[in-house]
Amino acid sequence: MCSLALGATKRRRAKSPMERTRNIGVVAHIDSGKTTITERMLKLTGRIHRIGEVHDGEAKMDFLKEERERGITIGSAVTFFKWDDSSINLIDTPGHVDFTAEVERSLRILDGAILAVDSVAGAQAQTETVNRQMNKYGVARLAFVNKMDRVGADFANAVKSLRTRLGLEAAPIQIPVGEGPEYRGIVDLVRMVQINYPDQSDDPGEFVEGDIEDAYLDRARQARATLLETLSHWNDELVELLLEESEPPVELVMEVLRHATCKENFVPVLLGAALRNRGVPALLDAVLHYLPSPIDQGAVVGHHPKTEEEIAFEPNPESPLGALVFKTVHHPSGDLTFVRVYSGCLESGSTVYNPRLRKTERIGRLYLVHASTRESVEAAKAGQIVACTSVKLSATGDTLCTREKPIVYGSTTFARPVISMAVEPKVNSQRDRLGMILGVIAREDPTFQVQVDDETGQTLISGMGELHLEVVVHRLHDEFKLDVSTGKPRVAYRQTLSRPAAFEARYVKQTGGSGQFAVAKVQITPTGGEEVEFVDKITQGKITKEFLTAFERGLREHFEGGGARGAPILGVRALVDDGKMHEVDSSQAAFYACGALAGRMAEERCEPVLLEPIMGVEVTTPEEYLGAVLGDINSRRGIVRDVGAEGPVRVVSARVPLAELAAYSTTLRSLTSGRGDYSMEPQGYERVPASLISS
Repeated sequence: MCSLALGATKRRRAKSPMERTRNIGVVAHIDSGKTTITERMLKLTGRIHRIGEVHDGEAKMDFLKEERERGITIGSAVTFFKWDDSSINLIDTPGHVDFTAEVERSLRILDGAILAVDSVAGAQAQTETVNRQMNKYGVARLAFVNKMDRVGADFANAVKSLRTRLGLEAAPIQIPVGEGPEYRGIVDLVRMVQINYPDQSDDPGEFVEGDIEDAYLDRARQARATLLETLSHWNDELVELLLEESEPPVELVMEVLRHATCKENFVPVLLGAALRNRGVPALLDAVLHYLPSPIDQGAVVGHHPKTEEEIAFEPNPESPLGALVFKTVHHPSGDLTFVRVYSGCLESGSTVYNPRLRKTERIGRLYLVHASTRESVEAAKAGQIVACTSVKLSATGDTLCTREKPIVYGSTTFARPVISMAVEPKVNSQRDRLGMILGVIAREDPTFQVQVDDETGQTLISGMGELHLEVVVHRLHDEFKLDVSTGKPRVAYRQTLSRPAAFEARYVKQTGGSGQFAVAKVQITPTGGEEVEFVDKITQGKITKEFLTAFERGLREHFEGGGARGAPILGVRALVDDGKMHEVDSSQAAFYACGALAGRMAEERCEPVLLEPIMGVEVTTPEEYLGAVLGDINSRRGIVRDVGAEGPVRVVSARVPLAELAAYSTTLRSLTSGRGDYSMEPQGYERVPASLISS
């Protein structure tokens, strides 16, 4: 095992276990080499003894049957290993947009990440999505330009795409020695040395470090000068040394790099070819040197569940317990609940408090998880990621703490499903079992939803795309041994209201004895957002809080149920500023019915508009098939935004309605003789053309 760190830097390394801990993820666009990078790290650190290749279906981190068959990551996989006397907890995440929730909940609990980028394609569609997710949770990152040995590799262009497409302050701390088939090493700009790889060896421990070749010296000096100038924005000592034209010490450069990466959204860029084990040791060193530890992240702010006051527990084993549930996985021997411990100590056999449920949970056994295998531990201290058994009630986004000193970290938000299909058991007696199994999957996956159609009695499953639902159906058959029939996937349409209205909703009935009386004056306003907002402007107690809550529930359920069209009505603000109630005839049931009536009245007066999900599609195709690809996109009501070139291929960026993308992968393969590829990500909702609406 070889490390590229300086001895002087090693001597200054932090001594406490938490300062030597890194909680990181590997994120990227699909097919950028995330799992390959992870596999090489595991082999290099001795965690595994034989490398399994993704394309052979033998990668250790892709342990699900569906992952091995498809050659893609579907679920985020957790592992841990040692490097240079430090502990690294790593999560390998999916790259496909259908499984973006796995990335979302992983980044929610990580301190740092490696953003893998293809050397030919640069930052791609899903790279933008994961970058936004990292920005959302304040995750520090390194960029790793992978596949530098590919034909068409262009390191400078990949770095440029990080800046222009993602808006990152990215700067190389390495430059390549050769590109494409000529790639044979790197120049380390921090220490100004060249590292060459033997031609006939893919052993990451075999490299030769020496002086920079004359052919690369000027370029290296210029790149280093640019790096130091950028870093000088965050350190006065570095500014003074540069003004004096003095060479700054390596230790100072590394110190400023670490500060900029952890605190200032600076992104160091490294490079390599993970499939051939090249660049991985330096990447591991960079993880330790530049990404934050739990101590660097500091106390994670939450709030008190009753007072809403902001509180934070220090990342210390002696602090009160504060832990976040970020994933639940079904297992035949008992479900596993994955937890990040932010403060205190979580012990096997202990009882913890869930503030959302206001209930206690008993923790069974605790495990450090390595893909599909586990190692039992007695306790997990602040900064650790573990899985626990026997947790029955807590779900993704829940906080675990003590009843005496409660804290809530806030739930994780996920995108709404965009597509649905009907699913029924082939044997009617299995209907109850199907419902139970779908409930298990829904608990695992926050973007998977199940409902029963009130009119047809059909069970409808909803998710983020056709592949997402296809994987669920395959799990029903392979994992749960349940044969089902499925209907054609249906797009999840939405509605919004096209104009405001103000009216009085009156639900007044006299049926003998106690009647029903509820009156509310409502102002309905379209917001253009994705939620139903409810504003209480009632004064002088004209409607009690209890009755107004029932009214809001009735209104929300009507809107979210979809009204006459059956498509949820979102992007609406409902303001109630006046109303009446009767001391005898008013009830929660009456005001609930009045809320539902207000929803119907809003539909009649505000002209609902049907909206459909729009996908940003990026198609990569050889030049000779470009015309056919463009024609097909146009036939699908798509709008081509840009046609660019990346090496020998053309890249088409377009916006296409999801309803028009059924079986698109099959069509694209046919149009391009199997040489085309595509990716897509949600880009909001747009109005459905009137000519396509039948009712």
